[in-house]
Amino acid sequence: MTDSKHESDEKAKAPSFDAKDLDPYLMKDPEAMAMNLARALENLGKAASAWLAPRERGEISQNVAEPMADMVKTLSKVTEYWISDPRRAFEAQTQLMSSYFGVWMRSMQRMQGESPVSEPERKDKRFADEDWQKNPFFEFLKQVYFITADWAEKLVSETEGLDEHTRHKAGFYVKQITAALSPTNFVATNPQLYRETIATSGDNLVRGMKMLTEDIVAGHGDLKLRQTDMSKFAVGRDMALTPGKVIAQNEICQVIQYEATTETVLKRPLLICPPWINKFYILDLNPQKSFVKWCVDQGHTVFVISWVNPDTRHAEKDWTAYAREGIDFALGTVEKATGEKDVNAIGYCVGGTLLAATLALHAKEKNKRIKTATLFTTQVDFTHAGDLKVFVDEEQLASLEAQMDKVGYLDGSKMATAFNMLRASELIWPYFVNNYLKGQEPMPFDLLFWNADSTRMAAANHAFYLRNCYLKNALTKDEMVLGGQKLSLKDVKIPIYNLATREDHIAPAKSVFLGSQFFGGKVDFVLAGSGHIAGVVNPPDKKKYQYWTGGPAKHEYETWLDTAEEAPGSWWPHWQAWIEAKDDKRVPARKPGGAALNAIEEAPGSYVTERA
Repeated sequence: MTDSKHESDEKAKAPSFDAKDLDPYLMKDPEAMAMNLARALENLGKAASAWLAPRERGEISQNVAEPMADMVKTLSKVTEYWISDPRRAFEAQTQLMSSYFGVWMRSMQRMQGESPVSEPERKDKRFADEDWQKNPFFEFLKQVYFITADWAEKLVSETEGLDEHTRHKAGFYVKQITAALSPTNFVATNPQLYRETIATSGDNLVRGMKMLTEDIVAGHGDLKLRQTDMSKFAVGRDMALTPGKVIAQNEICQVIQYEATTETVLKRPLLICPPWINKFYILDLNPQKSFVKWCVDQGHTVFVISWVNPDTRHAEKDWTAYAREGIDFALGTVEKATGEKDVNAIGYCVGGTLLAATLALHAKEKNKRIKTATLFTTQVDFTHAGDLKVFVDEEQLASLEAQMDKVGYLDGSKMATAFNMLRASELIWPYFVNNYLKGQEPMPFDLLFWNADSTRMAAANHAFYLRNCYLKNALTKDEMVLGGQKLSLKDVKIPIYNLATREDHIAPAKSVFLGSQFFGGKVDFVLAGSGHIAGVVNPPDKKKYQYWTGGPAKHEYETWLDTAEEAPGSWWPHWQAWIEAKDDKRVPARKPGGAALNAIEEAPGSYVTERA
């Protein structure tokens, strides 16, 4: 009786297949389908022309194989290992074929109405449609895809004789290939796409190919993948709305001071150094999400560096220039506007790395103006820097530097593509499917608008960053040189609040944790839930995620996490308490610019609105 009940329960759990389920896959109007396929092909031809035209005019290099060269070279080393030994190759092929046969047998059993023992279901948003489970054909495709992807990744992990960097690159490239070849990315092998195409007689492909053409034209010959409706937002109208004034500017930055909302403010002003790889308004997306506004409301006099979107004129601006003409220029502006020399500083991502290096330079020069530093998702040691290290080795850097030297900067789309590739299954292929195969316009989303609002990188700045941080890991080896000074983080003895985020794919938490150990003073390491953006931009009233605090950032990250204390919600109030514990003196609220500086323009200023 028990066995019988267990068997019936298993059948109840297994998705059933009915011949009527095939109805949405049967073509209803062949003539309309033929007409729309012809129109889709015509639009595809226009997309191809938009891609070819700038290459024929010489505006874009026709050497399209160059970006693929490193991938082919890397994966050839894996291939060489497996085919060099016939027995090894045979065993690998046999293992794959055996797995395929198992999937085939289970599919045949399902087709005959049986309920075979199947593999545990994977949680993968790409395969959410019920026909990936219910329809034997699509379920077979899904299982074959998973098996093949796992097999390919295993080949890389078991290849002997690879150095660590090559193995890392090979694993990354295999994931890019398997993400691209997923059956969810093709009309004939994605049940939802297939049904959509049948239901609309191919009109979805007509719309999609039209959007593809538009996006290639928008990218001036390269595909500028749309992730949101860019027409629905404008900086200064829908985001970056916290009231303030631009009170100073030079060739590489503007300095914004925000209007006070409290009668008294903390005596120490707050200076924020954001990354230049993205624009500062991620910290001021809208009044509900704005870290800047929240800080103002807590009684901070907030100053933000708004970096220029560089062009050919800024080609020679390196890290020393960004430290002197960025951070030091802003510190001088803060003193003129407030009369205060002592400052609390925040650095976000690469802005934090620059801030840390500048602090080490200040220590050499006996400059003690910054009294506390807060680092958001900032790496100073790049040992565990994650998949971005794939793009950095001597050969790739030399090629990149040669490209940048031609125009004086790196186009913003190149960095945006690199960041998207870190999570291709979430940030590239879903949009490819929705936009160009479903023919659906993406929904308006402020975060994705900001993500697509890319910036260029000055050639000298970017080359210095990649070589000194990702390639040489020079800052924690005491080998980085700024302003003619060899830097050491051990000289930085001010209190540091070092925030990492648990799911960060750009500045991995383990990497941020390790970096904490190189400073000469006390570092409070705090771990926030979520990732590089959501873990930082997490207003308290949303009551989302959590954060962890613990003892000193010593030994191993995993050991620290095991004993850390978890607290619900945002880390922002915890940080505010940390700041006030260092100095909670207050003075009457200040006006932007004070008596010394006149406003140049309203926040968010003109530098941030320059599009790449």
